[in-house]
Order: sequence, then C-alpha cells, then structure tokens
Amino acid sequence: MEYLSDGPAKAPIVYLFAHGAGAPMDVPFMNIIARGIAAHDIRVVRFEFPYMAARRETKKRGGAPDRQPVLLDTWRKVIEEHGGGGRVAIGGKSMGGRMATMIADEMNVRGVVCFGYPFHPPGKPQQLRTAHLEEMRTPTLIVQGTRDEFGSREEVASYTLSPNVRFEWIADGNHSLKPRAASRADENGNIGRAIEAAAAFLQALLAH
Repeated sequence: MEYLSDGPAKAPIVYLFAHGAGAPMDVPFMNIIARGIAAHDIRVVRFEFPYMAARRETKKRGGAPDRQPVLLDTWRKVIEEHGGGGRVAIGGKSMGGRMATMIADEMNVRGVVCFGYPFHPPGKPQQLRTAHLEEMRTPTLIVQGTRDEFGSREEVASYTLSPNVRFEWIADGNHSLKPRAASRADENGNIGRAIEAAAAFLQALLAH
C-alpha cells in the first residue's frame, strides 16, 4: 500500500482521506483539501483502493471500482496500518467517504469527515444509501454542496439520520462544491469554507 502524506508527522490527529470512484488520490480537489487540512496541524494521509492503484500501475483508464467487500477490507487495512481506530479519523470524497462511514463504527475510529456524500445516484433519489447513517455512532461531518446532484440540501432535510451526523452546507456547491458561474459564491471560497469546517471538526475530536 502506497500513501501520500501531508502535515506534521507527529500531529495530534491523523485523518485518512480516500478518493472518489472515478479519480485518483492526487487530483486537484484531493490535493487542495488534503494540504488545506494539513495546514491546521493535522496529518492527512491519502491512499488508493486496489482498482485505482491498478489503473496507476497499468496507466489504463476505465474499469469499475472494486466491490464493496474489497473497499471495506482496504479501509480496515489502512486503519490498522496507522495504529488502529482510536488513533485516527477517516473519510473521503464521495464513494471513499461513503465507505468510511460504513466501517467507522466497526473500527471505532475517532470521527469521519466526508466531502460530497453520495446519498443516491444522480437522478435516482429513491435509491437511498442512508440506512447505516440512521444508527451511526461515530461523530461524522458531511461537507455537502447545497445543490449536490447526489443529495441536495432539500433532499437531505427529509432523511432520518443519526444525531451524530452533522452537516456543513456549502453555498450553491455541486458534488465537488463548485458553484454556478452566476452564483454569488465562488469556488475558492467554497473550498476554503470546506477546509475550515473539516479542520475545526477534526481538531474538536481531540477534546473527546
């Protein structure tokens, strides 16, 4: 397993940060978020699921993500290689974040931070992926654009979720937090607010 790390090696908390379904760990979104959080005295460690690592090795694009058991087993391995759940927080972009929420209670991690949670496939709001979030015990922050096509603010308001799941809503943001051109919000500001919210949440975990 290869890792990409940012932030001080002896930071008081480590955040394990997984990529989404279609892009690797070092795309601009992942780079900016990881480095922004790391600037708050947090160690941020990125990794790739087996299918994405294989794409990097073979330099071939395409191919479906690994099946869920493989994704979850990868998360277990990454957590254990970084000292176990009591030493780390976990999360990720979209699919990576969703898998983190599915393993968090089992691995007893300190917390979860997700960017753009895929509550349902685009255009299919009836296919919800929220059952485990109803009973979530781990403190969780979901940073979500208000018009995310995988779950907008209006849609999420109707869901029944654990009180341990909280949100940071990013103005006019899509699945990558980007606002429309005509919006009063701007992409840099949205990303900055996402980083600040995530860092504050992660730092607060140290008090518990």
